Amino acid sequence: MFFDYINETSLPKGIELRKSGFDEIYEYLEAIYNTIVEKDITQRHKINDKRAFGNTVKFVASNIGNALSPSNISKTLKQDGQSIHHATVEKYLEYLVASFVFYKVNRFDLKGKKQLATQEKYYLVDAGLLNILTGKERTTDRGHILENVVYLELLRRGNKIWIGTSRNTEVDFVCKTKTGDIEYYQVAWQLTNEKTIEREFGALEKISDNYPKFLLTTDGFTQDRGGIKHLNVFNWLLETNEK
Repeated sequence: MFFDYINETSLPKGIELRKSGFDEIYEYLEAIYNTIVEKDITQRHKINDKRAFGNTVKFVASNIGNALSPSNISKTLKQDGQSIHHATVEKYLEYLVASFVFYKVNRFDLKGKKQLATQEKYYLVDAGLLNILTGKERTTDRGHILENVVYLELLRRGNKIWIGTSRNTEVDFVCKTKTGDIEYYQVAWQLTNEKTIEREFGALEKISDNYPKFLLTTDGFTQDRGGIKHLNVFNWLLETNEK
């Protein structure tokens, strides 16, 4: 079910189409993309350079979970022969977020306890849209797709969410729960070796406060460490008792 979710779609109509095969799902996703992105946004905001807009959408989709800014998107597209001003990119991003195609997550300074205004991350409303935006040769790695899924679930559970950052570490998600509590989440596909284990646990261990800290992975065997709860992400996604 999880792989259907990330490889096909999580949208209700798309799930109904599973019996009809992937081609039907692809057509449905393409129709959604064309309606919301190409028609709705470009017409409403009178975007004339549709190629530049489309390339911006595809670039952001290919960089889920990476820190982005309008200027570095603009520079990268220029290197690829597409001239687009960073102020235009900024507007495009605003339109996409307002239409709920992407969700923008600001960075939070863990030491200074304040929100930062640069290098945000973007997550896609449905992983299935990557089939349309990046093609079957997805450039987004599975760890970042899992991160996207966890972000959407944290949002569904009513959290306010930031990217945690400080001089020597970054934590995938800092959450303020509906009850006002703080929780930290680190996401990795698998703890395949000692280096990965140290990196993922280490990011949480560098945070000096005593708020709950969670590491979510696809591993069947989980190993808590230093007060950090290591959870199987599939079980976590299926939890009915929300923390």
